[in-house]
Amino acid sequence: MNTGIDITYDFRQDTPEGKDPDSFSKTLRQYHKRLWSKPLPSGELFLLSDESPGHYLHHKSDLGEFSLSSDAVIPTFKWNSQIQTMISENELEAFDAQTYTIGGMMIFPRNQIDGKWTINQARGCTRSVGDRFDLTLECIRRHYNNDSSPLTDVLARYTEFFELFVDFRGYVEYFYLDDLVYSDFNKIKISKPYNDFNGSPIPSTVTEYRAYESEALKFVNERNQRILNSI
Repeated sequence: MNTGIDITYDFRQDTPEGKDPDSFSKTLRQYHKRLWSKPLPSGELFLLSDESPGHYLHHKSDLGEFSLSSDAVIPTFKWNSQIQTMISENELEAFDAQTYTIGGMMIFPRNQIDGKWTINQARGCTRSVGDRFDLTLECIRRHYNNDSSPLTDVLARYTEFFELFVDFRGYVEYFYLDDLVYSDFNKIKISKPYNDFNGSPIPSTVTEYRAYESEALKFVNERNQRILNSI
């Protein structure tokens, strides 16, 4: 059966050389539009347009107005010189290829508020989060619980977006993130290294890196299958 979604597709394939798939892959944009244009937990339909000038994806209705962009959320840290000495280029590339499938992609609000960081910018530039999605999701869980995290301020700026999903469970289920949380939705499956946002979240040994890689790929593959099953 042709679902129109290829969970093995590497979005770098239709991206001009040297460009970012999050901005330039036409396939990725179409996948995002199809997957996330659906009823919200409230039952109201959240339709996304890819034809609004100046927007990657756009929604405007009684629910509000939202400008959204894509974000590759599983870092391989291949830019890190220490990791380059520990892990072969072939292994890093194989890891990278799987993270650029739809299971490794998310959408977040792209509009800056008061000239401050967007969620994409903050999660990548906040050292204690280190661009890791498990840690980002822990911050989002805390946001819904009104608890503090390294991303408290930036997530609060986009409260209107998070309110679309009612609660943390609604957010997780909407974006098929179930395999990164425990069944009670009260705890995230966080990879090491992690010390409650103290210290670096970037693996510093081969053992740490391989454990992180294994858990990240497990999530991407499980989410890919969950996405396929939903169609």
